[in-house]
Amino acid sequence: QVQLEESGGGLVQAGGSLRLSCAASGRTLSSSAVGWFRQAPGKERDVVAAISWSGTSTYYADSVKGRFTISRDSAKNTMYLQMNGLKPEDTAVYYCAAAPRGGYYYTPRRSDDYDYWGQGTQVTVSS
Repeated sequence: QVQLEESGGGLVQAGGSLRLSCAASGRTLSSSAVGWFRQAPGKERDVVAAISWSGTSTYYADSVKGRFTISRDSAKNTMYLQMNGLKPEDTAVYYCAAAPRGGYYYTPRRSDDYDYWGQGTQVTVSS
């Protein structure tokens, strides 16, 4: 069993930056693909970014390409989402998730592909 806990959310002005962290406990994430999702009020939960267990393959939603960066630190059993150039439309609850399966380049993009989820952290971008 894996427990995931997000941190780093908050209120920021448009154009600002935040770094979200997701710390895992109970099991190493070294063999898991991990991802970040977000859910705005009244909308579905959508993938933002994903990274393979090897760290060599990443995926980004078109809406965040060039602004967000996903990374992982296996030694700390933690993953990150660096968010730059934030826009009001980035406002949402952000969730980290882990998928303990897949190949070297596996970057799952559907909610159903993930087994473990954090509780979420709110990100609010003011205009």
